[in-house]
Amino acid sequence: MNLALALAVATALAAPYAALAQTIDSPALRAHLDAAARAFTAGNAFMGTVLVDAQDHRLLDKGYGLANVEARTGSAPDVKYRIGSLTKQFTAVAILLLQQDGKLSTGETVSRYLPDTPPAWKSITLAELLGHTSGIPDLTHDPDFPRWSQDAHSWAEVLARFRDRPLDFQPGAKFEYSSSNYELLGAIIEKVSGQPYGEFLRKRIFEPLGMRNTGLDRDGLSLRWRAQGYAFQHGGALVRAPSSSMSVPWSAGALYSTSEDLLRWERGLFSGRLLSPASLQQMTTPGLGDYGTGVFIGTTDGLKVIEHGGAIEGFHSFLIYVPQRRLTVVVLSNVEGLSPDTLGKNLIAIALGDGEVLPPISERDLDRFVGTYDLAAAGFSLTFRRNGNVLSSISDGDVIPTVYEGLVDGAPTFYVPRVDAKITFNPDAAGIPISIVLHQNGKDATGVRR
Repeated sequence: MNLALALAVATALAAPYAALAQTIDSPALRAHLDAAARAFTAGNAFMGTVLVDAQDHRLLDKGYGLANVEARTGSAPDVKYRIGSLTKQFTAVAILLLQQDGKLSTGETVSRYLPDTPPAWKSITLAELLGHTSGIPDLTHDPDFPRWSQDAHSWAEVLARFRDRPLDFQPGAKFEYSSSNYELLGAIIEKVSGQPYGEFLRKRIFEPLGMRNTGLDRDGLSLRWRAQGYAFQHGGALVRAPSSSMSVPWSAGALYSTSEDLLRWERGLFSGRLLSPASLQQMTTPGLGDYGTGVFIGTTDGLKVIEHGGAIEGFHSFLIYVPQRRLTVVVLSNVEGLSPDTLGKNLIAIALGDGEVLPPISERDLDRFVGTYDLAAAGFSLTFRRNGNVLSSISDGDVIPTVYEGLVDGAPTFYVPRVDAKITFNPDAAGIPISIVLHQNGKDATGVRR
Protein backbone atom coordinates (compact mmCIF):
# COMPACT_ATOMS: atom_id res chain seq x y z
CA MET A 1 0.00 0.00 0.00
CA ASN A 2 1.35 3.43 -0.93
CA LEU A 3 -0.21 6.77 -0.07
CA ALA A 4 1.25 10.14 -0.96
CA LEU A 5 0.20 13.31 0.74
CA ALA A 6 0.83 16.96 0.04
CA LEU A 7 0.09 19.14 3.02
CA ALA A 8 -0.80 22.60 1.69
CA VAL A 9 -1.68 24.56 4.76
CA ALA A 10 -3.04 28.09 5.07
CA THR A 11 -3.67 28.02 8.82
CA ALA A 12 -1.61 27.98 12.01
CA LEU A 13 0.06 24.84 13.27
CA ALA A 14 -0.30 25.23 16.98
CA ALA A 15 -2.63 28.16 17.62
CA PRO A 16 -6.06 27.20 18.99
CA TYR A 17 -9.25 28.12 17.19
CA ALA A 18 -10.52 31.65 17.89
CA ALA A 19 -14.32 31.70 17.82
CA LEU A 20 -15.95 34.40 15.76
CA ALA A 21 -18.77 36.48 17.13
CA GLN A 22 -20.77 36.60 13.92
CA THR A 23 -24.25 37.53 12.83
CA ILE A 24 -25.99 36.73 9.61
CA ASP A 25 -24.53 38.71 6.70
CA SER A 26 -21.76 40.19 8.84
CA PRO A 27 -18.43 41.09 7.17
CA ALA A 28 -16.66 38.71 9.56
CA LEU A 29 -18.92 35.82 8.52
CA ARG A 30 -18.42 36.55 4.82
CA ALA A 31 -14.65 36.67 5.28
CA HIS A 32 -14.70 33.46 7.30
CA LEU A 33 -16.65 31.57 4.62
CA ASP A 34 -14.31 32.80 1.88
CA ALA A 35 -11.24 31.82 3.90
CA ALA A 36 -12.64 28.32 4.44
CA ALA A 37 -13.23 27.89 0.70
CA ARG A 38 -9.79 29.24 -0.22
CA ALA A 39 -8.14 26.77 2.15
CA PHE A 40 -9.41 23.93 -0.03
CA THR A 41 -7.79 25.31 -3.18
CA ALA A 42 -4.25 24.49 -2.06
CA GLY A 43 -2.62 22.22 -4.61
CA ASN A 44 -5.76 22.46 -6.76
CA ALA A 45 -7.56 20.02 -4.46
CA PHE A 46 -10.61 22.16 -5.21
CA MET A 47 -11.46 24.34 -8.19
CA GLY A 48 -15.02 25.48 -8.82
CA THR A 49 -17.79 27.67 -7.48
CA VAL A 50 -19.20 28.09 -3.99
CA LEU A 51 -22.47 29.71 -2.98
CA VAL A 52 -23.76 30.22 0.56
CA ASP A 53 -27.18 31.85 1.04
CA ALA A 54 -28.96 32.30 4.36
CA GLN A 55 -32.40 33.87 4.64
CA ASP A 56 -31.96 35.51 1.21
CA HIS A 57 -28.59 37.00 2.22
CA ARG A 58 -25.88 36.02 -0.27
CA LEU A 59 -22.97 35.33 2.06
CA LEU A 60 -20.60 33.84 -0.50
CA ASP A 61 -20.95 33.60 -4.28
CA LYS A 62 -17.58 33.10 -5.88
CA GLY A 63 -15.44 31.06 -8.22
CA TYR A 64 -12.06 29.58 -7.25
CA GLY A 65 -9.34 28.39 -9.58
CA LEU A 66 -9.87 27.67 -13.25
CA ALA A 67 -12.91 26.37 -15.12
CA ASN A 68 -10.59 25.49 -18.01
CA VAL A 69 -6.90 25.11 -17.28
CA GLU A 70 -5.79 25.08 -20.92
CA ALA A 71 -7.75 28.20 -21.83
CA ARG A 72 -6.96 29.86 -18.46
CA THR A 73 -10.69 30.53 -17.96
CA GLY A 74 -11.50 31.38 -14.37
CA SER A 75 -14.29 29.81 -12.35
CA ALA A 76 -17.33 32.03 -11.81
CA PRO A 77 -20.94 31.70 -10.59
CA ASP A 78 -22.29 31.51 -14.15
CA VAL A 79 -19.99 28.65 -15.23
CA LYS A 80 -21.83 25.39 -15.95
CA TYR A 81 -20.70 22.19 -14.25
CA ARG A 82 -21.85 18.61 -14.61
CA ILE A 83 -23.58 17.78 -11.33
CA GLY A 84 -23.64 13.96 -11.45
CA SER A 85 -26.02 12.37 -8.98
CA LEU A 86 -27.58 15.68 -7.96
CA THR A 87 -29.63 14.84 -11.06
CA LYS A 88 -31.50 12.34 -8.89
CA GLN A 89 -33.23 15.15 -6.97
CA PHE A 90 -34.76 16.40 -10.21
CA THR A 91 -35.78 12.91 -11.30
CA ALA A 92 -37.43 12.36 -7.92
CA VAL A 93 -39.36 15.62 -8.13
CA ALA A 94 -40.47 14.77 -11.67
CA ILE A 95 -41.99 11.53 -10.36
CA LEU A 96 -43.73 13.40 -7.53
CA LEU A 97 -45.11 15.95 -10.02
CA LEU A 98 -46.56 13.13 -12.11
CA GLN A 99 -48.08 11.69 -8.94
CA GLN A 100 -49.66 15.07 -8.21
CA ASP A 101 -51.00 15.05 -11.76
CA GLY A 102 -52.73 11.75 -11.02
CA LYS A 103 -50.71 9.93 -13.68
CA LEU A 104 -48.89 7.53 -11.38
CA SER A 105 -48.54 6.46 -7.78
CA THR A 106 -45.24 5.79 -6.06
CA GLY A 107 -46.89 2.91 -4.24
CA GLU A 108 -47.51 1.06 -7.50
CA THR A 109 -45.12 -1.48 -8.99
CA VAL A 110 -42.60 -0.79 -11.72
CA SER A 111 -44.27 -3.43 -13.92
CA ARG A 112 -47.43 -1.32 -14.07
CA TYR A 113 -45.58 1.42 -15.94
CA LEU A 114 -42.84 -0.45 -17.79
CA PRO A 115 -43.69 -3.50 -19.89
CA ASP A 116 -41.74 -6.75 -19.93
CA THR A 117 -40.09 -6.38 -16.54
CA PRO A 118 -38.31 -9.50 -15.23
CA PRO A 119 -40.13 -11.71 -12.69
CA ALA A 120 -37.69 -10.69 -9.92
CA TRP A 121 -39.01 -7.13 -10.18
CA LYS A 122 -42.66 -8.10 -9.81
CA SER A 123 -43.13 -6.58 -6.36
CA ILE A 124 -40.75 -3.60 -6.68
CA THR A 125 -42.51 -0.26 -6.26
CA LEU A 126 -41.61 3.19 -7.50
CA ALA A 127 -41.11 4.21 -3.87
CA GLU A 128 -38.44 1.52 -3.53
CA LEU A 129 -36.68 2.82 -6.64
CA LEU A 130 -36.82 6.35 -5.24
CA GLY A 131 -35.43 5.26 -1.87
CA HIS A 132 -32.75 2.84 -3.17
CA THR A 133 -34.39 -0.12 -1.45
CA SER A 134 -35.31 -2.12 -4.57
CA GLY A 135 -32.39 -4.55 -4.51
CA ILE A 136 -31.67 -3.91 -8.21
CA PRO A 137 -27.89 -4.08 -8.77
CA ASP A 138 -26.02 -0.85 -9.50
CA LEU A 139 -24.70 -0.95 -13.08
CA THR A 140 -21.92 1.49 -12.17
CA HIS A 141 -20.23 -1.13 -9.99
CA ASP A 142 -19.36 -3.38 -12.93
CA PRO A 143 -15.58 -3.63 -13.41
CA ASP A 144 -15.84 -2.72 -17.09
CA PHE A 145 -18.32 0.12 -16.56
CA PRO A 146 -15.80 3.02 -16.75
CA ARG A 147 -14.67 1.96 -20.22
CA TRP A 148 -18.11 0.81 -21.43
CA SER A 149 -19.75 4.05 -20.37
CA GLN A 150 -17.47 6.19 -22.54
CA ASP A 151 -19.34 5.01 -25.64
CA ALA A 152 -22.90 6.05 -26.50
CA HIS A 153 -25.56 3.46 -25.66
CA SER A 154 -29.30 3.15 -26.21
CA TRP A 155 -31.70 2.86 -23.30
CA ALA A 156 -32.14 -0.82 -24.16
CA GLU A 157 -28.38 -1.37 -23.91
CA VAL A 158 -28.23 0.40 -20.54
CA LEU A 159 -31.17 -1.65 -19.25
CA ALA A 160 -29.53 -4.86 -20.44
CA ARG A 161 -26.62 -4.21 -18.09
CA PHE A 162 -28.77 -4.99 -15.03
CA ARG A 163 -32.19 -6.24 -16.20
CA ASP A 164 -31.62 -9.98 -15.83
CA ARG A 165 -29.31 -10.01 -12.84
CA PRO A 166 -30.43 -11.43 -9.49
CA LEU A 167 -31.52 -8.87 -6.94
CA ASP A 168 -28.93 -7.99 -4.32
CA PHE A 169 -31.61 -8.34 -1.61
CA GLN A 170 -35.36 -8.61 -1.24
CA PRO A 171 -37.18 -5.37 -2.16
CA GLY A 172 -37.65 -3.14 0.87
CA ALA A 173 -35.23 -5.10 3.04
CA LYS A 174 -32.44 -2.54 3.19
CA PHE A 175 -30.91 0.58 1.65
CA GLU A 176 -28.27 0.21 -1.04
CA TYR A 177 -27.53 3.14 -3.33
CA SER A 178 -28.00 2.14 -6.98
CA SER A 179 -28.08 4.41 -10.00
CA SER A 180 -29.98 1.67 -11.84
CA ASN A 181 -33.05 2.70 -9.82
CA TYR A 182 -32.99 6.20 -11.26
CA GLU A 183 -32.34 4.99 -14.80
CA LEU A 184 -35.67 3.14 -14.50
CA LEU A 185 -37.39 6.21 -13.08
CA GLY A 186 -36.29 8.20 -16.13
CA ALA A 187 -37.93 5.63 -18.38
CA ILE A 188 -41.11 5.79 -16.31
CA ILE A 189 -41.19 9.59 -16.59
CA GLU A 190 -41.01 9.33 -20.37
CA LYS A 191 -43.59 6.55 -20.53
CA VAL A 192 -46.14 8.28 -18.31
CA SER A 193 -45.66 11.87 -19.49
CA GLY A 194 -45.25 11.12 -23.18
CA GLN A 195 -42.29 13.53 -23.25
CA PRO A 196 -38.52 13.06 -23.39
CA TYR A 197 -37.02 13.16 -19.92
CA GLY A 198 -35.04 16.35 -20.49
CA GLU A 199 -38.02 18.11 -22.05
CA PHE A 200 -40.24 17.24 -19.10
CA LEU A 201 -37.71 18.71 -16.68
CA ARG A 202 -37.37 21.84 -18.80
CA LYS A 203 -41.10 22.51 -18.97
CA ARG A 204 -42.09 21.52 -15.44
CA ILE A 205 -39.02 22.55 -13.41
CA PHE A 206 -36.35 24.61 -15.15
CA GLU A 207 -38.54 27.18 -16.90
CA PRO A 208 -40.96 27.75 -13.98
CA LEU A 209 -38.01 28.38 -11.65
CA GLY A 210 -36.02 30.52 -14.09
CA MET A 211 -33.18 27.98 -14.30
CA ARG A 212 -31.85 29.14 -17.65
CA ASN A 213 -28.40 27.59 -17.21
CA THR A 214 -29.50 24.06 -16.34
CA GLY A 215 -30.26 21.20 -18.68
CA LEU A 216 -29.73 17.59 -19.68
CA ASP A 217 -26.24 17.20 -21.07
CA ARG A 218 -25.64 15.23 -24.22
CA ASP A 219 -22.61 14.20 -26.21
CA GLY A 220 -21.30 17.02 -28.38
CA LEU A 221 -23.49 19.68 -26.75
CA SER A 222 -21.84 23.10 -27.07
CA LEU A 223 -22.37 25.29 -24.01
CA ARG A 224 -21.04 28.76 -23.32
CA TRP A 225 -19.05 28.90 -20.09
CA ARG A 226 -18.84 25.14 -19.61
CA ALA A 227 -16.24 23.88 -17.13
CA GLN A 228 -13.75 21.22 -18.19
CA GLY A 229 -13.39 18.28 -15.80
CA TYR A 230 -10.00 17.25 -14.43
CA ALA A 231 -8.36 14.45 -12.48
CA PHE A 232 -4.96 14.11 -10.85
CA GLN A 233 -2.42 11.89 -12.53
CA HIS A 234 0.52 10.24 -10.78
CA GLY A 235 2.84 13.01 -9.65
CA GLY A 236 0.07 15.43 -8.79
CA ALA A 237 -0.48 17.06 -12.20
CA LEU A 238 -4.01 17.89 -13.35
CA VAL A 239 -5.11 16.19 -16.56
CA ARG A 240 -8.37 16.24 -18.48
CA ALA A 241 -10.64 13.52 -17.16
CA PRO A 242 -12.14 11.02 -19.61
CA SER A 243 -15.86 11.56 -20.10
CA SER A 244 -18.75 9.14 -20.03
CA SER A 245 -21.26 9.35 -22.83
CA MET A 246 -24.16 11.31 -21.37
CA SER A 247 -26.49 8.66 -22.77
CA VAL A 248 -25.42 6.42 -19.89
CA PRO A 249 -25.90 8.44 -16.65
CA TRP A 250 -29.02 10.11 -18.11
CA SER A 251 -31.75 10.46 -15.44
CA ALA A 252 -29.33 9.24 -12.76
CA GLY A 253 -26.57 11.76 -13.38
CA ALA A 254 -26.45 13.71 -16.67
CA LEU A 255 -27.60 17.21 -15.74
CA TYR A 256 -25.42 20.31 -15.83
CA SER A 257 -26.11 23.45 -13.81
CA THR A 258 -24.63 26.49 -12.08
CA SER A 259 -24.44 27.45 -8.43
CA GLU A 260 -26.92 30.28 -9.09
CA ASP A 261 -29.45 27.94 -10.69
CA LEU A 262 -29.14 25.42 -7.89
CA LEU A 263 -30.02 28.17 -5.42
CA ARG A 264 -33.11 28.89 -7.53
CA TRP A 265 -33.88 25.16 -7.36
CA GLU A 266 -33.65 25.05 -3.57
CA ARG A 267 -35.73 28.21 -3.15
CA GLY A 268 -38.41 26.98 -5.55
CA LEU A 269 -38.53 23.49 -4.12
CA PHE A 270 -38.79 24.49 -0.47
CA SER A 271 -41.11 27.44 -1.02
CA GLY A 272 -43.78 25.17 -2.48
CA ARG A 273 -43.58 26.41 -6.07
CA LEU A 274 -43.26 22.86 -7.39
CA LEU A 275 -44.58 20.36 -4.87
CA SER A 276 -47.59 20.24 -2.60
CA PRO A 277 -46.91 20.08 1.15
CA ALA A 278 -47.71 16.37 1.10
CA SER A 279 -45.28 15.70 -1.75
CA LEU A 280 -42.52 17.73 -0.12
CA GLN A 281 -43.11 15.85 3.11
CA GLN A 282 -42.79 12.57 1.23
CA MET A 283 -39.56 13.74 -0.36
CA THR A 284 -37.92 14.86 2.88
CA THR A 285 -39.00 12.06 5.23
CA PRO A 286 -36.06 9.72 5.84
CA GLY A 287 -36.41 6.02 5.20
CA LEU A 288 -33.79 3.29 5.29
CA GLY A 289 -30.24 4.65 5.10
CA ASP A 290 -31.56 8.09 6.11
CA TYR A 291 -32.59 8.51 2.48
CA GLY A 292 -35.80 10.24 1.52
CA THR A 293 -36.85 10.67 -2.10
CA GLY A 294 -33.77 11.75 -4.02
CA VAL A 295 -32.10 13.25 -0.93
CA PHE A 296 -30.31 12.24 2.24
CA ILE A 297 -31.83 13.49 5.50
CA GLY A 298 -29.73 14.16 8.57
CA THR A 299 -29.31 16.55 11.48
CA THR A 300 -26.72 19.02 12.67
CA ASP A 301 -27.03 20.86 15.98
CA GLY A 302 -30.57 19.50 16.22
CA LEU A 303 -31.52 21.01 12.86
CA LYS A 304 -32.82 19.01 9.91
CA VAL A 305 -30.36 18.87 7.02
CA ILE A 306 -31.24 17.83 3.46
CA GLU A 307 -28.29 17.00 1.23
CA HIS A 308 -26.92 15.10 -1.74
CA GLY A 309 -23.65 14.91 -3.60
CA GLY A 310 -22.76 14.01 -7.13
CA ALA A 311 -19.67 12.63 -8.85
CA ILE A 312 -19.04 12.07 -12.54
CA GLU A 313 -15.73 11.94 -14.39
CA GLY A 314 -13.86 15.19 -13.70
CA PHE A 315 -16.61 16.72 -11.56
CA HIS A 316 -17.92 16.59 -8.01
CA SER A 317 -20.88 18.47 -6.56
CA PHE A 318 -22.54 18.95 -3.19
CA LEU A 319 -25.83 20.62 -2.29
CA ILE A 320 -27.07 21.01 1.28
CA TYR A 321 -30.06 22.80 2.77
CA VAL A 322 -31.10 23.58 6.36
CA PRO A 323 -34.85 24.37 6.23
CA GLN A 324 -35.16 25.90 9.70
CA ARG A 325 -32.50 28.47 8.83
CA ARG A 326 -33.29 28.75 5.11
CA LEU A 327 -29.60 28.07 4.61
CA THR A 328 -28.28 26.75 1.29
CA VAL A 329 -24.73 25.74 0.41
CA VAL A 330 -23.75 24.81 -3.15
CA VAL A 331 -20.27 23.53 -4.04
CA LEU A 332 -19.49 22.64 -7.67
CA SER A 333 -16.03 21.37 -8.58
CA ASN A 334 -14.29 20.42 -11.82
CA VAL A 335 -11.66 18.36 -10.01
CA GLU A 336 -12.28 14.77 -8.98
CA GLY A 337 -12.19 14.19 -5.23
CA LEU A 338 -14.26 14.63 -2.10
CA SER A 339 -13.40 18.26 -1.38
CA PRO A 340 -16.95 19.56 -2.10
CA ASP A 341 -18.56 17.31 0.52
CA THR A 342 -16.19 18.27 3.30
CA LEU A 343 -16.07 21.91 2.27
CA GLY A 344 -19.87 22.09 2.09
CA LYS A 345 -20.28 20.69 5.58
CA ASN A 346 -17.61 23.04 6.91
CA LEU A 347 -19.44 26.00 5.39
CA ILE A 348 -22.72 24.89 6.97
CA ALA A 349 -21.02 24.72 10.37
CA ILE A 350 -19.54 28.19 9.90
CA ALA A 351 -22.83 29.70 8.77
CA LEU A 352 -24.56 28.19 11.80
CA GLY A 353 -21.98 29.81 14.05
CA ASP A 354 -20.07 26.66 14.94
CA GLY A 355 -16.95 27.28 12.87
CA GLU A 356 -13.75 28.93 13.96
CA VAL A 357 -10.79 30.59 12.22
CA LEU A 358 -7.04 30.11 12.54
CA PRO A 359 -4.33 32.66 11.69
CA PRO A 360 -2.03 31.94 8.71
CA ILE A 361 0.74 29.39 9.20
CA SER A 362 4.34 30.44 8.79
CA GLU A 363 7.00 28.64 6.79
CA ARG A 364 8.89 28.21 10.03
CA ASP A 365 5.95 26.29 11.49
CA LEU A 366 5.77 24.13 8.38
CA ASP A 367 9.43 23.23 8.78
CA ARG A 368 8.49 21.34 11.94
CA PHE A 369 6.86 18.67 9.80
CA VAL A 370 9.88 18.01 7.57
CA GLY A 371 11.08 14.43 7.88
CA THR A 372 10.26 10.81 7.12
CA TYR A 373 7.67 8.76 8.99
CA ASP A 374 7.74 4.96 8.77
CA LEU A 375 4.33 3.27 8.88
CA ALA A 376 5.78 -0.18 9.53
CA ALA A 377 2.48 -2.03 9.87
CA ALA A 378 1.22 -0.52 6.60
CA GLY A 379 4.48 -1.24 4.81
CA PHE A 380 5.38 2.21 3.54
CA SER A 381 6.83 5.58 4.57
CA LEU A 382 5.84 9.19 4.07
CA THR A 383 8.54 11.81 3.60
CA PHE A 384 7.49 15.43 4.13
CA ARG A 385 9.25 18.44 2.68
CA ARG A 386 8.40 22.11 2.39
CA ASN A 387 8.23 24.17 -0.80
CA GLY A 388 7.36 27.75 0.08
CA ASN A 389 4.17 27.63 2.13
CA VAL A 390 3.35 24.10 0.98
CA LEU A 391 4.29 21.00 2.94
CA SER A 392 4.36 17.94 0.68
CA SER A 393 4.70 14.24 1.24
CA ILE A 394 6.30 12.24 -1.55
CA SER A 395 5.57 8.55 -1.96
CA ASP A 396 6.22 6.80 -5.27
CA GLY A 397 6.53 10.25 -6.81
CA ASP A 398 2.90 11.19 -6.16
CA VAL A 399 1.75 14.42 -4.49
CA ILE A 400 -1.70 14.90 -3.00
CA PRO A 401 -2.97 18.14 -1.38
CA THR A 402 -4.57 18.26 2.04
CA VAL A 403 -6.48 20.76 4.14
CA TYR A 404 -5.73 21.65 7.75
CA GLU A 405 -8.69 20.91 10.01
CA GLY A 406 -7.37 22.17 13.32
CA LEU A 407 -6.19 20.71 16.60
CA VAL A 408 -7.64 17.40 17.72
CA ASP A 409 -6.67 16.62 21.31
CA GLY A 410 -3.76 19.03 20.87
CA ALA A 411 -2.50 17.43 17.66
CA PRO A 412 -2.62 19.14 14.22
CA THR A 413 -4.95 17.22 11.90
CA PHE A 414 -5.22 17.41 8.13
CA TYR A 415 -7.87 16.15 5.72
CA VAL A 416 -6.82 14.48 2.45
CA PRO A 417 -9.73 14.96 0.00
CA ARG A 418 -8.40 12.87 -2.87
CA VAL A 419 -8.14 9.71 -0.77
CA ASP A 420 -10.69 10.56 1.95
CA ALA A 421 -8.13 10.23 4.74
CA LYS A 422 -6.88 12.21 7.70
CA ILE A 423 -3.38 12.69 9.07
CA THR A 424 -2.72 13.55 12.71
CA PHE A 425 0.75 14.80 13.70
CA ASN A 426 1.72 14.06 17.29
CA PRO A 427 4.18 16.62 18.70
CA ASP A 428 6.59 16.32 21.60
CA ALA A 429 6.79 18.87 24.43
CA ALA A 430 8.71 21.26 22.15
CA GLY A 431 6.00 21.09 19.47
CA ILE A 432 8.07 18.96 17.07
CA PRO A 433 6.06 16.10 15.49
CA ILE A 434 7.51 12.73 16.44
CA SER A 435 4.83 10.50 14.89
CA ILE A 436 1.78 10.54 12.67
CA VAL A 437 -1.47 8.60 12.51
CA LEU A 438 -3.09 7.93 9.14
CA HIS A 439 -6.87 7.55 9.46
CA GLN A 440 -8.40 5.90 6.38
CA ASN A 441 -11.17 3.42 5.61
CA GLY A 442 -12.02 3.06 9.29
CA LYS A 443 -8.47 2.03 10.17
CA ASP A 444 -5.52 3.79 11.81
CA ALA A 445 -1.86 3.35 10.90
CA THR A 446 0.90 4.87 13.02
CA GLY A 447 4.11 6.23 11.56
CA VAL A 448 7.23 6.97 13.62
CA ARG A 449 9.61 9.74 12.63
CA ARG A 450 13.10 8.56 11.72
